[in-house]
Amino acid sequence: MIVMIEHRYFRYVCVQVYLCSGVSVFRLYVEYAVTSLEDKMNVFDRLAPFIQDYIYENKWEELRANQVAACEVIFDSDDNLLLSSGTASGKTEAAFLPVLTELYNNPSNSVGVVYISPLKALINDQFKRLEQLLLDSNLPVTKWHGDASMTQKNKLIKHPEGILQITPESLESLLTNKRGACLSLFSDLRFVIIDEVHYFMRDARGIQLLCVLERLRKLTGVNPRRIGLSATLGDLTLAIDWLNTGTGRDCAAPIAEEGKRRLRLHVERFVNYADKRNAEGNSGSAGDADGVLVGSAGDRAHYEYLFQQTLDKKTIIFANSREEIEFIIANLRQIALKNKAPDVYRVHHGNVSALLRESTEDEMKSEEERIVTGATVTLELGIDIGSLDQAIQVGAPISVSSFAQRLGRCGRRGQVPQLLFTFTESIKINSDDALGPINWDFIRTIAIIELYIREHWIEPIQPQHHAYNLLYHQTMSCLKSNGEMSPAALAQAVLGLESFKHIPQEDYKKLLNHLLALTQLQRTELDGLIIGRAGEPIVNSHKFLTVFIAPEYLLVKEENRTIGTVDKVYPVGVRFALAGMSWETVDVNEKSKVIFVKRVPGVSVVDWDVDFTAELHTVLVRKIRNVLKGEESYPYLSESCKERLQEIRYITQNSGILDALITPLSDMKFAIFAWVGTRQLVTLHYALLQHGLKSRIPFPRCVYLEVIYEGEVEELEKEIRDILLSDLDLYSLPLPSKVQIEGKYNEFVPQELLRKQFIEDYLDFEGLKDDIAIKDDTDIKDDTDIKDDTNIKDNTDIKFNTDINDNTNDDRTSM
Repeated sequence: MIVMIEHRYFRYVCVQVYLCSGVSVFRLYVEYAVTSLEDKMNVFDRLAPFIQDYIYENKWEELRANQVAACEVIFDSDDNLLLSSGTASGKTEAAFLPVLTELYNNPSNSVGVVYISPLKALINDQFKRLEQLLLDSNLPVTKWHGDASMTQKNKLIKHPEGILQITPESLESLLTNKRGACLSLFSDLRFVIIDEVHYFMRDARGIQLLCVLERLRKLTGVNPRRIGLSATLGDLTLAIDWLNTGTGRDCAAPIAEEGKRRLRLHVERFVNYADKRNAEGNSGSAGDADGVLVGSAGDRAHYEYLFQQTLDKKTIIFANSREEIEFIIANLRQIALKNKAPDVYRVHHGNVSALLRESTEDEMKSEEERIVTGATVTLELGIDIGSLDQAIQVGAPISVSSFAQRLGRCGRRGQVPQLLFTFTESIKINSDDALGPINWDFIRTIAIIELYIREHWIEPIQPQHHAYNLLYHQTMSCLKSNGEMSPAALAQAVLGLESFKHIPQEDYKKLLNHLLALTQLQRTELDGLIIGRAGEPIVNSHKFLTVFIAPEYLLVKEENRTIGTVDKVYPVGVRFALAGMSWETVDVNEKSKVIFVKRVPGVSVVDWDVDFTAELHTVLVRKIRNVLKGEESYPYLSESCKERLQEIRYITQNSGILDALITPLSDMKFAIFAWVGTRQLVTLHYALLQHGLKSRIPFPRCVYLEVIYEGEVEELEKEIRDILLSDLDLYSLPLPSKVQIEGKYNEFVPQELLRKQFIEDYLDFEGLKDDIAIKDDTDIKDDTDIKDDTNIKDNTDIKFNTDINDNTNDDRTSM
């Protein structure tokens, strides 16, 4: 039942969900907010005096719509709050202005506000902003992470008050190791602010955070309101459910109309007609004697283009791997050296030392500096880097969400967002594979742009219901915090957490018995459970607090200066790249895991073992198909890109893959184009294997299956039709014996539970059946039948530029 309720500031949509117990639960969210000048002034008058003074001193012209909306929710309700709006839209202020006002007017007897961030760098950045805001408030702010002052931490424990900024790992450490201190620290906790909600929702750390917050609530008996902040959420209802976990509260999610935005996009392409590279020497250098890149003409042209486009422009260059961004920046440095241009090139990713990253962030904030920074995902999140002239994406974005995040990094403080895409591809003159000439990354980029800009769609983040590796972690954490517990009490404490509500007691019993067999746990004489001999070193290690997989790294040092880390030993004399510079190993201390280096000229290479992974959603895959079937010549494409698009369209439209479910590739090789997402495609792959058909997904993020089959197309179509019409038992599929969803603590989980997690949380047979409608003529269901989970308002007025150098700015907008 949907009910429309008028409010003086918002129109609310109340969705009433009836539970089997007969109790009705209302999920409350705001469809849109209406904020007049009178509304804004009313809210301003309710803010604490020190906040009003701060607004005047910083010459804010007005409060933004989302800030007014957030104030009304915090002041006039007891709901949780979800703020989802673009980067640099004032979400942080929208959360803190009313919360700090509440704390100022009604001081807490303990820490009153906990701000939780996924990054220490983001905490440090927000700390500086809050310090300025709180100068005249008598409300202290304390940051708490591995690099924070121990003196300030101890001071907070003795006199708990104000605002605490912390990471999930540090909060877990507090709850596990200082359980008694938590009672006083959080006895009167009012608000928990969770930044970058979308990041936590898709990560194991999100489950860890929800568990820790719920354990803290049970320990203290306090149920603080939660405020979630995010710039990229594809499905608000999923985010609301996530934020509400374990609180029993309603959630308001105001979506403010912020007016239309102008946007500049351009896609450029470079070609290597021969995929030949000079072999690397023993030194590991990829340059010639003068330190200039030796490579194909397309690579050279690409780097020269990037150099010209970034001259005197503050820019972030995004790439999808650390290796690629290191190589790009190293080459730009060499071109700058050759042209006697200043060295303004920096690198920002997780393996660059914190000191160098912070230095880069400070340089980017400076209005005078025109820094060019190469980055991966580390600069997608909301660290303040000031105004950018542009962002550049090399290659295809990982996802629509990633594109939205990266687009949001430019266009701050009144500037028009300007995003440039570049591609370098190697063209094979002769290809035996009919589908080989198709550049799927290029087509996917167009589909991503169209989905976000035209249709305002972002991938929904699917919940994880069977995270058994987190179940292990929280079990061990509870035992370390509480000491000996009976199996029943332990099960009640852990399975009672909302994040594990889908896991049955039988599964937990299997896990506990397995841990006893591994001596991770041990029975006491009173038949209780404690941490066992094998579990002690695990839980007592500082690495236990992290639930994400972190490879073993070696520290790279130039004398006493830390440059960063690498995940393999580079022997003495070998050159490699790090932080956008070339280094030569002069000594290795393998026991201490330190590589000592000296800086050398030229371009070198580096590689890390772990690369990014991403899956494609059915909506994105269907959009790829639409791009290929259509005739539109997208105005943001260069002439070369338009020609390439026409070539690929000609190939695909004449190959039959756009309309036929099955396309012959050779005598016994067929391509199945179901045009479904990765999860559904993987499900079909295993179903075909169960039917005795040799199936494979040719490459990561592929949109089709290759099948070896000795029969005719019609017979293969019947095999697929039979699968889709069957009552497929996913547990009977011929999955690999070690199949699992990646998790740090998987080694302590029974294989049958890891298999169950993969089946329940990853495979999607129902989605496969819904997304493919096999009729008598085997036509694929029309694209319009795919649900569009749109949750973003139409607020973009696109200006497509082929002249990316047009850098005209809009008038400066208010804070």
